[in-house]
Amino acid sequence: MKPNQQLSEEVRSETLFLIPARGGSKGIPGKNIKPLAGKPLIYYAIDVARELSTDEHICVSTDDEGIKSAVEDYNMHVPFMRPTALATDQSGTYEVLLHAINFYKEQGKNYKILVLLQPTSPFRTSQQVKEALSMFSFDLDMVVSVTESKNNPYYNLFEEDQNGFLHKSKEGAYTRRQDCPSVYAYNGAIYVINVSSLVQMPLHQFTKIKKYEMDERTSIDLDTLNDWKLAEILTDSYK
Repeated sequence: MKPNQQLSEEVRSETLFLIPARGGSKGIPGKNIKPLAGKPLIYYAIDVARELSTDEHICVSTDDEGIKSAVEDYNMHVPFMRPTALATDQSGTYEVLLHAINFYKEQGKNYKILVLLQPTSPFRTSQQVKEALSMFSFDLDMVVSVTESKNNPYYNLFEEDQNGFLHKSKEGAYTRRQDCPSVYAYNGAIYVINVSSLVQMPLHQFTKIKKYEMDERTSIDLDTLNDWKLAEILTDSYK
């Protein structure tokens, strides 16, 4: 797919696709450039972004020279190296996003929309990102991808009280999970963020959020070695 077949020039010019890729992963060592079905993991995110925009509006934010080298081998320019202070286990996503936005602002590029594509969602598709973008409007803080949770606070999620007894997290006279209100979990695949909201507050303070629901397979987020093994099985099954 060519970029102009996906997004209008106006939308592309005001949208930054950000792919954060920190080195030093512990759950899956070197996961961002670890080959999945013969392709470094981060390439999946780059491919999705390239199907929607041009390289000019795609940014890989990394602190790691190995990741930088792998990205450049894929003919993608890495515009800056992320400061070490923003690449620790304690570093927050919010600061990483602001760092990228401010970098481009200093270059005279004032993006209005930020699309965050984490490398750990290799089964997310460009069509899904396009659909999430189509839901966005500037009266929102964010459109975020979710998957419906099998665990429900009205049914099988519990909290412990001061006496050590378990109680349902939310009260409700439901005897079957399917009768409970649907609940959703962020799956980490797609965040379409209003930059104006972002510069005012971190994501967890957003109140005007719309969901983009994804299926279980494309929602897979690679965090552990078991996740990786499942991804290998799935990629093999779709060859």
